[in-house]
Amino acid sequence: MIRDITIGQYYPADSLIHRLDPRVKLFGTMLFLITVFAFRGIAGFLLITVFLAGMIGLSKVPFRYMVKGLKAIWVLMAITAVFNLFLTPSPNVIWQWKALRITQEGVWTAVRMMIRLVYLILGTSIMTLTTTPNELTDGLEKSMKPLQALRVPVHEIAMMMAIALRFIPILIEETDKIMRAQMARGADFESGNLIRKARAMIPLLVPLFVAAFRRANDLAMAMEARCYRGGAGRTKMKPLKYAKQDRIAYIILFAFLAAVIVLRRLDPMDMIL
Repeated sequence: MIRDITIGQYYPADSLIHRLDPRVKLFGTMLFLITVFAFRGIAGFLLITVFLAGMIGLSKVPFRYMVKGLKAIWVLMAITAVFNLFLTPSPNVIWQWKALRITQEGVWTAVRMMIRLVYLILGTSIMTLTTTPNELTDGLEKSMKPLQALRVPVHEIAMMMAIALRFIPILIEETDKIMRAQMARGADFESGNLIRKARAMIPLLVPLFVAAFRRANDLAMAMEARCYRGGAGRTKMKPLKYAKQDRIAYIILFAFLAAVIVLRRLDPMDMIL
């Protein structure tokens, strides 16, 4: 399961999505996440599905590689589905046993939340898989630049987010190495009940935290040795500039937003479900 985590990883490819400005991809991801939670009806989810399928196809990232990231959150998805299934109040009861009941609205809510979580992971994966950490840092800093008028440390915030994303694959690789070393010494991470599995994770977590703090300290010392003092007066090796394809992408995104608003108002199922 450790190798199935794709968040923060970059998949190199020559695609239209890869060549887009990171600011376009940030705006598109935020817009997509808003629309995912704006719909309740079937027509809205069909529109979102078509849009997501088109973006995945244009990214040239293998769908099988992108779906791998869903394996790491299946427990969260199952818990979310169970809570919505049994705890959604409604007079339309389908099944009941003592205090437990499943309602028609509970079934629809559980299905919608599962779909939203899946689309949430796939939508954010498109951005991280097609954008390098350096591009993502520049895009975040450029997008939040107006906040500097309010004395918000924009460069530092963008740098911290980029470092966090960059450290995710490193920590995953470190975790895999530690697990293999512990398993070679007889450690068992699979068998037993939940408490036994939690105790078995202690020999894994302690060296992992030690390695993470050591890497963070080495990074801080390296930045200090290079006289890093934040974003004041710093220049960019590759400054961000909008191209024709970025303007076309913005037009497509605004057209998608307009279709979402119109469908939200006209879809009767969106008001019923």
